[in-house]
Amino acid sequence: MGRERFEELVGDALDRIPVELTRLMDNVVIFVEDEAPAGGPELLGLYEGTPLTERGEWYAGVLPDRITVYRNPILRMCADEEELVHEVAVTVAHEIGHHFGIPDERLHELGYG
Repeated sequence: MGRERFEELVGDALDRIPVELTRLMDNVVIFVEDEAPAGGPELLGLYEGTPLTERGEWYAGVLPDRITVYRNPILRMCADEEELVHEVAVTVAHEIGHHFGIPDERLHELGYG
């Protein structure tokens, strides 16, 4: 699957996040990269930043939080487009969960990871 189509799937996954939650997202950008950083685990996505639950009065004038979805690891693990659509949606929701301060353990319990 080409990058453009994959980015459409990420956009579709974002569209499925409830509006009540997306309205609360603050100072965060979403990127698609081909590969996760070398030398670490094969990640499907990564949240980098300060979760909303940890922001205080000091939080001003900072660069946006960053959510990255890694295209090739997801493509390698999925057998068909249906599985790919599902995994992209789960990965996007998982990383947005981190933006809201939800830890991995809870996201896994909820089926996002």
